[in-house]
Amino acid sequence: MSVLLIAGSPSERSRSAALLDHAGQRLAARGARVERLHIRDLSPQALLLADFAHPSISRVIDQVAAARVVVVATPVYKAAYSGVLKVLLDVLPQTALKGKTVLPLATGGSPHHMLALDYALRPVLQSLGAKHILPGIYATDGQVTVTPEGAYQVHEEIGLRLDEAVHTLITEALRPVLAPAGGFAPVPFSQVRCSV
Repeated sequence: MSVLLIAGSPSERSRSAALLDHAGQRLAARGARVERLHIRDLSPQALLLADFAHPSISRVIDQVAAARVVVVATPVYKAAYSGVLKVLLDVLPQTALKGKTVLPLATGGSPHHMLALDYALRPVLQSLGAKHILPGIYATDGQVTVTPEGAYQVHEEIGLRLDEAVHTLITEALRPVLAPAGGFAPVPFSQVRCSV
């Protein structure tokens, strides 16, 4: 597996999950192998009691270990990421994100909580050994809206930021995996440097 998408909302359908799905669709369209993990589907008792022997917990630890890139999405409640995400991060081994690139995503009711990504979530991701944490993408309720049919729509501004983040993930973290066997990954001309 190359990319693990972690949905950190306690709700079955949420704006943060919609943001995560859009990132996953963009990654899959660029050739990345994507797997999804919804924390709400794990055993609550196993999570809360840190039951490492429970099949759902050991499976999650294996999924994180197999991923090259982790994309984490969470709603922001009271200026912090969700409690279900916190419980999951607490059961992961201390080096669970070692050598991995992480893209944090969050949604919240207003722009006042956007710093929760940098001041609440980023330190925990760093403590788990993430090699590189991309700048997070925060969207307000007005930027991920619900259509009359009940679907979530990511507005253009956030879509462009997701495109940039996906491009960075593909070129910096996944390119060796997506490169043709036996060959080198293509290098854009703008990145070629010559010295005379």
